[in-house]
Amino acid sequence: MDTIGTPALWVGFLAFVLAMLMVDLGIFQRRPHAVGWREAIAWSAVWVGLALLFDLGIYVWFGPERALEFLTGYLIEKALSLDNLFVFIVIFGYFGIPSTQQHRVLFWGILGALAMRAAAIVGGGALLDAFHWTIYVFGGLLVLTGARLWHTRNSDGHKGTARLVRGLARVLPVARQPHGQRFVAREGSRVVPTPLFLALISVEVSDLVFAVDSIPAIFAITRDPFIVFTSNIFAILGLRALYFLLAGGLSRVRYLSAGLAAVLVFVGAKMLVSEWVAVPVGVSLAVIALILGTAVFASMARPAAAGRNPGVAAVPEEMARLSSGPT
Repeated sequence: MDTIGTPALWVGFLAFVLAMLMVDLGIFQRRPHAVGWREAIAWSAVWVGLALLFDLGIYVWFGPERALEFLTGYLIEKALSLDNLFVFIVIFGYFGIPSTQQHRVLFWGILGALAMRAAAIVGGGALLDAFHWTIYVFGGLLVLTGARLWHTRNSDGHKGTARLVRGLARVLPVARQPHGQRFVAREGSRVVPTPLFLALISVEVSDLVFAVDSIPAIFAITRDPFIVFTSNIFAILGLRALYFLLAGGLSRVRYLSAGLAAVLVFVGAKMLVSEWVAVPVGVSLAVIALILGTAVFASMARPAAAGRNPGVAAVPEEMARLSSGPT
């Protein structure tokens, strides 16, 4: 498999990720607090800046083609992760997770997501290498997912998430008293999970579902496992800051789901015709940027009222009524 990822690069990148996670855990989570917009802006700028700096390094050492592959993969991951933010809103609303504890859930949830994404990337790459025809399976999956997202863009697209969190609350015993930052607690003779733990499990499951879309989408751009992995990880590491920065305003981007649907259909079609038509990475980046830019511009020109954008699935009314937590 052709890759720029030497053992030294893999070790260095993983060491960087672990160092950043330790800084987050040891410094910024030492005092639980609600993440304000200024802090969210600062951290979003840090993660985007680090990703662009990393891409600059790829450009310098490995050339513009590889740098474009990373940038395109990163943009796809960022775009697809926006819809995931609304799943977080549903989860936190149902389990009644206060803003001071949401950062802790997202930290551990994203840590688990890193491991799951790594396994999905290794597995997906192995399938493509061993069975070339799986590229058509991945492409068809993306086209179908894009068509489904387009079809449901004007309806509540996250009813499945609502059912998931309700099911978890019913199946698993849950602590009836608040226990702060703890994921498990002792009540009487039993050790039971807290709502914080159920929210964490829901976040992990939702990310696994979204990985089914995002991993094949990046394989449409590049087969280099190092670029696929690093672009995925940079997008995921910046997801928490993006949540606190945008979750309150994304409901106004009424055409976001339409844009994401078009992106999925485009990259899926690119995989389906890859045997006969080679679409340059620069063209893919331009098309994806144009689609997303058009969706944002159209939304700004015709904004939706806050909380009334079914296209990106604002919190369902049923979840709002249950926001005091499971009973």
